[in-house]
Amino acid sequence: MAQAAGGGEILIEFKRIGNYLKVIALHAPTLTEVSVFGPAVGSKELLKRTALAKLDYVMKRGQGKPPGK
Repeated sequence: MAQAAGGGEILIEFKRIGNYLKVIALHAPTLTEVSVFGPAVGSKELLKRTALAKLDYVMKRGQGKPPGK
């Protein structure tokens, strides 16, 4: 688990799919979820950082928008 910059818990899940590794990052308070893929033999830490950066981007992009849009 990690902590979001704005607060709240972030859950990280790794799933191997063939030759690829899927990393899912979920911001628990808002249920915002993103995923990234990379080579299974690559760096898990790099994929984790990429997923967290993507989650941060998606959450910032969604600020100021009305719910459901």
